[in-house]
Amino acid sequence: MSKNMIERALDNACDTKVCLIGEGVLEQVPCLFNEQFEGALDAFVVCDPRTKVAAGERVAALLKDAGVTVSEHVLEPGGELVHADYRYVEEIRAAIQCAIERSDGRTLIPVAVGSGVVNDLTKRASGELGVPYMVCATAASMDGYSSFGASIRSPEGAKTTYACPAPRVIVADLEVMRTAPAWMVASGFADLLSKVTAGADWILAFELGAAEWHDRAWHTVQDGLPEAIGDPEGVAAMGTAPLTKFVEGLMLGGFAMQDMQSSRPASGAEHMFSHILDMRNHTYRGASVSHGFQVGVYTHFMAKLYEEILAFDYTQLDVEACVAAWPEWSAEEAVVEKILAGTSLVEVGRVATKKKYVDKAGQRARLSDLKQRWPAIKARLEKQLLPAKEIERRLRVVGAPVHPEEIGATREQSLRDVMVAAHMRDRYNSLDFLYATGQMDLFARKAMAVS
Repeated sequence: MSKNMIERALDNACDTKVCLIGEGVLEQVPCLFNEQFEGALDAFVVCDPRTKVAAGERVAALLKDAGVTVSEHVLEPGGELVHADYRYVEEIRAAIQCAIERSDGRTLIPVAVGSGVVNDLTKRASGELGVPYMVCATAASMDGYSSFGASIRSPEGAKTTYACPAPRVIVADLEVMRTAPAWMVASGFADLLSKVTAGADWILAFELGAAEWHDRAWHTVQDGLPEAIGDPEGVAAMGTAPLTKFVEGLMLGGFAMQDMQSSRPASGAEHMFSHILDMRNHTYRGASVSHGFQVGVYTHFMAKLYEEILAFDYTQLDVEACVAAWPEWSAEEAVVEKILAGTSLVEVGRVATKKKYVDKAGQRARLSDLKQRWPAIKARLEKQLLPAKEIERRLRVVGAPVHPEEIGATREQSLRDVMVAAHMRDRYNSLDFLYATGQMDLFARKAMAVS
């Protein structure tokens, strides 16, 4: 991977103008602030107590030394964990608005100092106010720094990707990132590894006529992926070269989402399971489980599920039997209501499922086409995927969990969640495919090793 990939991605990014990755680059924050926010004399630093110590104090001092007026907002100053909940967006938005009113008409720029949660909350708050922002990344823990949109739990409790611009400037100082707990880079590696199965889901959905294709976004996230995830030992050791490639890979995933204005390039069925856990306020040993760890566990599951798919000869699929078993919309709507009963997501699931639902004739056409073209589709999927054992090995090397019980989930509940995951978003993936072929339960049980 080379800087040219980042530069090309920036050329096509709709919001981000600068992405600086390297040793000691935090010192360049004042220069970038002045260059990219011309005329701005006020900065509003958003952080939490941990990220304030990691880089927030240094960022504020650097900006002050450059003549910038700096104010700050510390989330949960008492030290409680900050979650991606919409109430924090409202808190940050109100704080920024107050700072703007105190600035006597001067341009004020929010500066997020943190990792995934702080960045997403600041991104959404800034977007609602219509002001650009910059982020100083404190951990290589996820791919959302450079992404379009923010993944936040709505007031209704649903994990939602809210539309909002990505940061104009991203500064990722490797020295700062090394000070983060080791589990954070493991979480980021697991999140990046998920692009393997997410890519397979995109291929399958496109081949079935259930998703649009964006060639540039595909190449942005996938071309450098083998190199970015190819040295888990080096990433775990925080070596400069492998860490740089890995962080570049995280950023490229976000840039692909910016370019397409969708999270499709970086998110597949494995992410749905993470969203389900988040909406349940899932904890393990009294603490929240990181997004990357959740996604990594279900990336391994999806890799095993794909092995079941690839082992089946779909040139022999009984299309008419699948069509006969396929429910009319009224019956499918009842399924949604049943599996989401007792949650606040019934209407969300109904709307999402309706959007991607096809009738019996549509299903016949879709599966007949797949049956005819299966050898070519299979070859494309095989080229994209890694063996589940290799997924497991790389997760273990960086210190990430592999199985549901390692994050406090169960295999039985995960199997029940397969149906939920297939009905909570309108984005077609491999679970939708297996639901259509009637193989979902059987293959999921094999993949989860549950009889």
